[in-house]
Amino acid sequence: MEVQLGSVHAVYLFGVVAIVLSMVLRANVVVPAILATFAVAATFSGSLTGATIAVFNGSLVAAKELFSIFLVIALMTSLLNALRALGADQQMVRPFRRVMTNGHVGFLVVAGVTYLISLFFWPTPAVPLVAATLLPAALVAGLPPMGAAMAIAIAGQGMALSSDYVIRVAPGISARAAGIPDAAAMVADKALVLSLITGAVALGLGYLAVRAQIRAPSQRHLDRWQGGASLADSLAGQRETVAPKIGSFDKSVLALQAAEGVEGEAALAGGGTLAAAPAARWCGVLAIATPVVFGALILFMLAPKVFPGLPELKGGDAAALVGGTAALMMLVASFAADGAKAMHTAADHIIDGLVFSFRAMGTVLPIAGFFFLGAGEFSGAILGLPAGTQGPDLLFEVIRAFDHLIPQNPTVVAFAVLLVGMITGIDGSGFAGLPLTGALSGALGPVAGLHPSTLAAIGQMGAVWTGGGTLIAWSSLIAVAGFCRVPVLDLARMLFLPVCAGLILSTLLAVLLF
Repeated sequence: MEVQLGSVHAVYLFGVVAIVLSMVLRANVVVPAILATFAVAATFSGSLTGATIAVFNGSLVAAKELFSIFLVIALMTSLLNALRALGADQQMVRPFRRVMTNGHVGFLVVAGVTYLISLFFWPTPAVPLVAATLLPAALVAGLPPMGAAMAIAIAGQGMALSSDYVIRVAPGISARAAGIPDAAAMVADKALVLSLITGAVALGLGYLAVRAQIRAPSQRHLDRWQGGASLADSLAGQRETVAPKIGSFDKSVLALQAAEGVEGEAALAGGGTLAAAPAARWCGVLAIATPVVFGALILFMLAPKVFPGLPELKGGDAAALVGGTAALMMLVASFAADGAKAMHTAADHIIDGLVFSFRAMGTVLPIAGFFFLGAGEFSGAILGLPAGTQGPDLLFEVIRAFDHLIPQNPTVVAFAVLLVGMITGIDGSGFAGLPLTGALSGALGPVAGLHPSTLAAIGQMGAVWTGGGTLIAWSSLIAVAGFCRVPVLDLARMLFLPVCAGLILSTLLAVLLF
């Protein structure tokens, strides 16, 4: 059936182009998203009042769809804060220091621990923890600072964040934007596979790039590293290097704020006392219980895929299970650390978690609101149409009108979505482009003969690996470079070929496997 395009479609496409161009120019994406929503609604309704209401409704609809994601981030962050107050976060990773007998092992250990911690707590809070506890031991083992920085960035900002398999922020946004909210678990599963493929290639090539620089274990390596710029000077220098290029999320600021007190934590990691005597026993218990409990949750979520007869979690139940577990464990950690005072400190941890959540993800709301305006499932509510009235399906209608110009080759479409994701990641956020890649996946999937969840996972790889902190210097990669005290631009250059090679291979395999 032929689709007739009108002025509202042209305005919507102009808004998409404006948002993408803003990302490329590293400008704030919120402003064009709000203006584009207003322009589309005004063109559709012919009413300035209705258009103004639509600006609010866009963010409101996005908030209703995505608040569960914000809440999971907040609860996981509150758990990490409670563990940090007890000293259990350092205790969790300290045993890994003993196995770093040489730089080669150190590279694998730093990458592995960073991946596991980032999978549960996100890389932004995880980087200071790894840097304080494992980095000095890895340097003594002979691993060069650039090698440690590459391992942390690839495993944390790349592998863990791009799949986001536990907290499921990215899969949730991608699936909702693609119009398949019930398939969020499918997007997460495919993203996990693609992230592991990309990460394996990137880590392998990254290891080959620094292998010749690995030296015999010696305390002199750490002394020489510590004799250079201080941590504060290094962080400030990295910030100054890329300050004019900071993107809309300003993730470098979040990452640097997460570094507060890290030098004190590093001293504790070197042999200080982690917790007061009454809480020391609980510190050890929670250091063991936390990874065991969350490891069991992952096995529980994966079990139905191995044993099809078992019941599978539906919709957002997986993320809700993770969030509820985090809240309960946060209470345990708070009472262990503070006793009766936990009645107050537990609430403070949740507030701090919500603040972090909205600082990290708040600007997604107006952006998602605009792209939801292009989907019939949400556009009616945004435009204020009567309940039960089908809203315009703007993006899908445009795709259907031009589907004869779109290559029918699934590989071409898959790489096109990957490229769009990488372009949207240029602003340094990693998540701002997910509403666009998700919406494109829902519209292009039927045309290309690929399931929208596959395209959504591919677009997610491109957006997060690029802007999440591996390819863009003005993302949270700045914090990794600062902690490791290496030039951030050099680190971005070292990561470029390994990460791009991994993305190309994972995209090809996605077309073949899924």
